[in-house]
Amino acid sequence: MLIASLAVLLVFMILLLSSKNKYREYTEPLDKEEYKLKDLLCVGLFIMDKIKYSYNTEYDRKVLDKISELKGPKYSVYYLQIYWANKITLMFILLILFLFVGVSQEEITTEYLFFGVFVLALVVFVSYRELDKKVKERRLSIQIDFPDFLNQLVLLISAGMTVSRAWERIVEQSEKDTVLYDELRIVLADIRAGKSEINAFEDFAKRCRIPEITRFSSIIIQNINKGSSDIVPMLLRQASECWEMRKHAARRIGEEASSKLLFPMMLMFAAVLLIVATPAVIAIMGSM
Repeated sequence: MLIASLAVLLVFMILLLSSKNKYREYTEPLDKEEYKLKDLLCVGLFIMDKIKYSYNTEYDRKVLDKISELKGPKYSVYYLQIYWANKITLMFILLILFLFVGVSQEEITTEYLFFGVFVLALVVFVSYRELDKKVKERRLSIQIDFPDFLNQLVLLISAGMTVSRAWERIVEQSEKDTVLYDELRIVLADIRAGKSEINAFEDFAKRCRIPEITRFSSIIIQNINKGSSDIVPMLLRQASECWEMRKHAARRIGEEASSKLLFPMMLMFAAVLLIVATPAVIAIMGSM
């Protein structure tokens, strides 16, 4: 087992040293906070390149769809490659740890082998679940911020501003660094770069992928095409509905936070109970 452990570690180090310079620029844009294994991802990228992986399975398409929503379609393929590289590198590291822990045991049991296989398989499942969690958090963040933005937009349009001018004013005056306001800035940048307003709003809806934004974009596009005078009442109705949705979203966040606190509270209760009960138990045992 020791020889196998050292052999796998040696292979990992050889792959790391031989691929580090090759993929340095490729991994440079990645955020170290988000990708903890950034400096080791070259190993995963090297392996995926050597096996000539096509990134075209049904699973890849599902992952790509979620990555497109999180990172945007322009760099989605790049982040799909990083997703796989991160997964392969993590599995490699876990395999090395698994082998070295096995060295400390007198013998490798069947249960230990099954546990190792289970942990490696868990990496595949957890990485996808983490991606799914990020998508849900992104959508929830948009739903939380959208009613406030919509109210501001309605007020400015009612005051005589055009949609694009009101949009520009809200974005320029806001200091919020949230998902929705990042998307609003992208729309403004697209329009300033020469993209038509209709295409900019359509792309906005495609990136956000929530019903509220899709409906809102449809109202704005309809106003651009037909010059509808009913835009303010329509947006007011949607704003009212969105505030109700925001209340439900806030309630859901509160419920999730409460459920997350439940387990630590149970542990604290058990610890307090143990501290209080231990002297009594010792006293009873001593009197017997």
